Amino acid sequence: MGVLDILTSIKDRAEKFLNEKNVVTDFLGKLEEKTGIKKKILAAGAVSLTGLYLVYGYGASLVCNLIGFVYPAFYSIKAIESANKEDDTKWLTYWVVYGVFSLGEFFSDIFLYWFPFYYAFKCLFLLWCMAPMSWNGSQVIYTKVVRPVFLRHEATVDNMVSDLSGKAMSAAETLTREVLSSLVKNQALVRPAPQPEAKSLPSSSAATASTANTASKQDEDKPVRNTTDTPVRTQ
Repeated sequence: MGVLDILTSIKDRAEKFLNEKNVVTDFLGKLEEKTGIKKKILAAGAVSLTGLYLVYGYGASLVCNLIGFVYPAFYSIKAIESANKEDDTKWLTYWVVYGVFSLGEFFSDIFLYWFPFYYAFKCLFLLWCMAPMSWNGSQVIYTKVVRPVFLRHEATVDNMVSDLSGKAMSAAETLTREVLSSLVKNQALVRPAPQPEAKSLPSSSAATASTANTASKQDEDKPVRNTTDTPVRTQ
């Protein structure tokens, strides 16, 4: 497939998109009614302005990421809801390549940021990855790079993931046991000790009765004087 065939395919895809019923075509249709300019020209102008903004505008990174995310996300949802599974494979392949590209960009962005027209080239790369053709960027990169590397290291990655999962589970169980034991110990320390019962003070009536009993006992213990033995004085 030559360059002319690629451009023809992109043109047909764009015309098909413009003839569909969606938010973008509705908006372009309203503009066409008000201005009298055809939707194709309006769409081409919007694409040209977007390209110029990616080259010279502020926030080109956000615009580029939106282009690489919104359109594929929309068609990925449509693929999930459809009964056909071929489009599922297509968009899964795109997201795998998009993830690999984003990971590589994370480490190289500090250098690529200063590259002239970086975001314009990045946008073109993402458009190539999502292009409606059998050998788009995502298919080529997945077939030539991602898939061979994955098949070569699949067993190693599976073993590593299994080991990490087992270690993570054991660490989580150990941490859970330690937390529960510490909670039990803290609860035992915080629990208040039983306080001794306070001795009740004797009431005034009880104290009076006790004093009376003591006095009566003392009176009983005193010797009784015999009045008959006392001599009677005569005058």
